[in-house]
Amino acid sequence: MENTRNQVSTKNPTLLQSEELHEYILKTGVYPREPNALKELRIATANHPMAFMGTAPDAGQLMAMLLKLVNPKNAIEIGVFTGYSLLLTALTIPDYGKITAIDINRKAYEIGLPIIKKAGVEHKIDFIESPALPILDKLLENPEKEGSFDFAFVDADKNNYWNYHKRLMKLVKIGGMVIYDNTLWGGSVALREEDVPEAKREWRQCAIEFNKLISADPRVEMSQVPLGDGVTICRRVC
Repeated sequence: MENTRNQVSTKNPTLLQSEELHEYILKTGVYPREPNALKELRIATANHPMAFMGTAPDAGQLMAMLLKLVNPKNAIEIGVFTGYSLLLTALTIPDYGKITAIDINRKAYEIGLPIIKKAGVEHKIDFIESPALPILDKLLENPEKEGSFDFAFVDADKNNYWNYHKRLMKLVKIGGMVIYDNTLWGGSVALREEDVPEAKREWRQCAIEFNKLISADPRVEMSQVPLGDGVTICRRVC
């Protein structure tokens, strides 16, 4: 019998290789507590050909709890897609809070925008259609922006994660939090390259390199959590 442990799951992005266990977690602890606006956005995204890019709802649940602990007033999101994590953040931060949201594709964001408006949180969001690095560099040109963000969430091009991290370590305050999504890349980071589908190999390697760098970075405390597609939680300490 073929050893299925050496294969990457293609059915869903979770690292839980048991579909039954994954469904149990969602139905028991996640979906019953998912706010209606997030549920509506998740359903609206389901038929999108790139729906797998959306934030996993179980990872989103953890993120919401962490946001409440951090209580951020000023956040930044790199990679928005249809806006599940963005809406989650907007629902959690205070009414006067602000999120700088950066994505190269406004068309995907507009799928979730009517739901964001209906939820009454659009005023908290400054959406910028652009590659992220030029925007981050522009922010850093203003010395007042250094250390001005309490929280950041990154779910964009994996080959730039370390470039984002270097800039976020200046933009996010000491004691602030940065969360990176997809850092275990479907579990493929632990497999031999020949056991990974060719289409997943490039960003698998990006994830491996980023994980090595972030693990050795003395500027952060970090925890790598096997939820969704792998979530790395960092707290800036210096």
